[in-house]
Amino acid sequence: MVQKYQSPVRVYKQPFELVMAAYERRFPTCPLIPMFVGSDVLSEDQSEDGCMHNVERRCKLDVDAPRLLKRIAGVDYVYFNQKNSLNRLQRTLHIESHNETFSNRVIISEECCYSVHPENEEWTCFEQSASLDIKSFFGFESTVEKIAMKQYASSIKKGKEIIEYYLNQLEEDGISHVPRWSPDPASPVRPLTPVLRLPELPVTPAISITAPAESASTPPPDSLALVCKEGTSPPGSLNEPIVGTPDADKLDADYIKRYLGDLTPLQESCLIRLRGWLQETHKGKIPKDEHILRFLRARDFNMEKAREILCQSLTWRKQHQVDYLLETWSCPQVLHDYYTGGWHHHDKDGRPLYILRLGQMDTKGLVRALGEESLLRHVLSINEEGLRRCEENTKVFGRPISCWTCLVDLEGLNMRHLWRPGVKALLRIIEVVEANYPETLGRLLILRAPRVFPVLWTLVSPFIDENTRKKFLIYAGNDYQGPGGLVDYIDKEIIPDFLGGECMCEVPEGGLVPKSLYRTPEELETEDIRLWTETIYQSASVFKGAPHELLVEIIDASSVITWDFDVCKGDVVFNIYHSKRAPQQPRKDQQAGHGITSPGGNNVQLIDKSWMLGQDYSMVESPLTCKEGESVQGSHVTRWPGFYILQWRFHSMPACAATNLPRMDDVLASLQVSSYKCKVMYYTEVLGSEDFRTACCDVQSLGSMTSLESSHSGFSQLSAATTSSSQSQSSSMISR
Repeated sequence: MVQKYQSPVRVYKQPFELVMAAYERRFPTCPLIPMFVGSDVLSEDQSEDGCMHNVERRCKLDVDAPRLLKRIAGVDYVYFNQKNSLNRLQRTLHIESHNETFSNRVIISEECCYSVHPENEEWTCFEQSASLDIKSFFGFESTVEKIAMKQYASSIKKGKEIIEYYLNQLEEDGISHVPRWSPDPASPVRPLTPVLRLPELPVTPAISITAPAESASTPPPDSLALVCKEGTSPPGSLNEPIVGTPDADKLDADYIKRYLGDLTPLQESCLIRLRGWLQETHKGKIPKDEHILRFLRARDFNMEKAREILCQSLTWRKQHQVDYLLETWSCPQVLHDYYTGGWHHHDKDGRPLYILRLGQMDTKGLVRALGEESLLRHVLSINEEGLRRCEENTKVFGRPISCWTCLVDLEGLNMRHLWRPGVKALLRIIEVVEANYPETLGRLLILRAPRVFPVLWTLVSPFIDENTRKKFLIYAGNDYQGPGGLVDYIDKEIIPDFLGGECMCEVPEGGLVPKSLYRTPEELETEDIRLWTETIYQSASVFKGAPHELLVEIIDASSVITWDFDVCKGDVVFNIYHSKRAPQQPRKDQQAGHGITSPGGNNVQLIDKSWMLGQDYSMVESPLTCKEGESVQGSHVTRWPGFYILQWRFHSMPACAATNLPRMDDVLASLQVSSYKCKVMYYTEVLGSEDFRTACCDVQSLGSMTSLESSHSGFSQLSAATTSSSQSQSSSMISR
């Protein structure tokens, strides 16, 4: 498996030329990096005007590995080749490095770049990326991978200290300014051309070219794949797009430390890579960095697992419009009166504090009066409010606060609380919260636990994540009043009065819900169904041989068909067709060869098998292949009236290019019926051309919508490029 690393943007508060002067002092050897033994110049090339300067070096490392492993490998040192390309006019330094030793067994590559800060030309940015691919290593592949990643992470941290050390050394020597390079007015003006890489020379330690005097300003190699440099603390967030580059919305190191906390280099890399993947596949709808980080922490920074649960959560939020819950949810009066929970100041760590007097709550009465879904909506609104309060406290206290503390008072808990439908509702709430709000609970203080509590705990604990259970602190009786109790976590001044404190708490005292407010099971079921299906999105299943098709009838030409869909499972191909004939009535056939019945009308086929493409219907958009987890928005300006069919069909992987035989993966997949099923969640809307132009202008005036927010219609990324269709059959924009 290939291990990858991507750094945040690290910023030096010094000009590019001064950073380069500090950088060159650490070569040919650096005492601050014991493993870096030395380096030899293999080749050097410089343009006549001195603007472009290329250097290739062979670098020698003494890797800290077990002696037995070195003896088995038969080497004492590891060698790397590195190419530096300096452009003094553009003020950039590009570095590429790869391993020479064991290159047929291990592939290590790295790219680094020093450049001028896009918003302050007196500052310097540094970025790096690397990959490690261990194909074979005498049966010690796992050991070598761990050693390499450990030393790489250590070197990244040390790189920042090294550059700061040499910058301070320059200051002590009285060097505080290095002039910028400028062309000689007397020399002819030469157009800038890309730096030409020198061909790699045969590597021999004897080759050593003495650099000319001008090379004093040429920086030595920046990184040796295991030896990396970083910038000093940057001034603030670089989370704005960098004009003129394709890499927008970069994270800088100071922003991460200020708003997300202290992360290891590999944790930073996971965050940046997952964030980049979301930007690529979920344009305009990616969650905030704090939310992405919560999912990574919930899966111990396993990027694949975190991506899976995050995509599922984003789809869930989108389907049920959770982003707008605080605006749209109207809390019923019975919850105001009898739900014994509420926010109450913050704990000693600055985390928002939520108090729940569960023992005083009539769970049976609330379930009978409201139903399970209303209670779930209310709990979700509490979690959404918690996310908002965490952001506020981060700004107030000047440090990252990404979770809250919950204080649960169990005084009054009895067998009534173990009423089966009530426990079922509680388990459902726990399941939904665990799946969509991971790592939001910093600490849970359970006070005055009665004898019946172990029974409730036995029922509930299996549904709670192990990492979450570790955050539980349980106090029986009045133990919370002694040493190690409540005062260790909450300031004495804000301890609620019902717990012996002096602070008045506005949490309702609860009581029994009047039976006059109870509703019949039929009424509750109807309300639950209404709440759960209250969404503009529809779900569909796509099978191999049975696409899902949606009919859109267009009366006025130049109307705009807009769509927004998420691929929840599998890969699909999206097509749009036009026909003058009305298709047949939707059919729900059994899937040929598999005996699968389309469930519940969520797989509809409209195009008759007797229809001929190009004769009975025509394709008006190029097919779009959409991968699992991607979010797609787009539009199509219709040219003719008639019937348009939006189709999602199963995407089959092609067979091996070299033979006509199917790939082994395809053969294995064909053995499982489930591998032939895909799921999509979609929303479509037809707009008049003028309405569409107005909507696009409104979206552009609002700017980009970040964090957990997305447009209600889902078309925040639609472009005004679809406003004219007179020159072509269609004009559309599809964005992932």
